[in-house]
Amino acid sequence: MDLQQMRYAVALAETRNFTRAAERCSVVQSSLSHRIAGLERELGVKLFARSSRRVEPTSAGEAFLAAARECLAAANRAAVDAAEAAGVVRGRLAVGVIVTTAAVDVPELLQRYRARHPDVRVVLRSERSDRLVAAIRDGDLDIAFLGLPEDEPPSGVRTLVLDRDRHVLVVPAGHRLAGAGRVTLREIAGETFVDFVAGTPARAQSDRAFAAAGLARDVAYEAGLIELMTGLIARGLGVALLPSAFVRPLAEATPELALVPVADGPWRIEYLAWSRFNPSPATRALLDVLGVREEAQP
Repeated sequence: MDLQQMRYAVALAETRNFTRAAERCSVVQSSLSHRIAGLERELGVKLFARSSRRVEPTSAGEAFLAAARECLAAANRAAVDAAEAAGVVRGRLAVGVIVTTAAVDVPELLQRYRARHPDVRVVLRSERSDRLVAAIRDGDLDIAFLGLPEDEPPSGVRTLVLDRDRHVLVVPAGHRLAGAGRVTLREIAGETFVDFVAGTPARAQSDRAFAAAGLARDVAYEAGLIELMTGLIARGLGVALLPSAFVRPLAEATPELALVPVADGPWRIEYLAWSRFNPSPATRALLDVLGVREEAQP
């Protein structure tokens, strides 16, 4: 048994398809099938149940795959540690990003990172902040850029505050409030709102601000894409509260939108978050590019 056979078995278990598993492993399907069959003969058990339409692990296969994944992770870490000892950072870096990240220009950051560490493969994941934090705790992500209400800091991860930003009201250019010097939540509570999906951290910031002021509002449109939200606003279907640092450049490039300061609007805190448990060399390298001393953070 060798590591290559383990990789083939894991790929087959995750794709449930010989053709896709072979593509992932960059081998021809016949070679992968042959190696899987050889592994089963060597172990004396059937790892996969097969039919013309389905492939799935047997109970013996599930037991084997759990240990195989651990072996592959250990082998990968050994290679990464050896490379680090030689002064070379290699491996994989999984980065989480919210759609309204503003404190850091992520593409520019990764350009600088790539210039220093070209052997690292970067995987990007866009998701809501609470799920990104959970993914870091679970070991599925290395580092993430978050945006959370000011009274809800991330837990179970190392963090650094990147920025603190107040929301502004985004209205159509022809709206009655366009050009107003400043408004309050009470003055805008009767508007029709466009917002993020209920229950998400991005939505919670505005919901909590209105609740704290004892105000109700009508959210007629829920969306997860900024482009869709601003498109709805530009067509006069509603207004929104969005982080000023993120939306200001967008509004400057979109004449159909106008921004209005909100005196008692919600605050958003942008965080950098990464694992408390043994950050990888690739993670430490990204922190270094950002100028963050990993060991100094709680």
